[in-house]
Amino acid sequence: GLAGAAPIPAHSGKTHRHRLDRGGDRRLNRALHTIALTRRRIDEDTKRYIARRVSEGETEREAVRCLKRYLARSLHRQMEAMPTT
Repeated sequence: GLAGAAPIPAHSGKTHRHRLDRGGDRRLNRALHTIALTRRRIDEDTKRYIARRVSEGETEREAVRCLKRYLARSLHRQMEAMPTT
């Protein structure tokens, strides 16, 4: 993806995994990462989201990656809604 936050399928036989996307805009990815970590510390909704993802069997790291993708989609929607000049 554009921000490098999207997972890349890395399946082999019966094993289904996703690899990190090292491409994309690294500065944007870093900004999303900083926002995600800050929200994880401060925002109660984000804390519940991370706890739910972990209870579903994901690691903390995977939950933060999901949060970064959520943030990227949210920011994209906001930018699309902005009037162009």
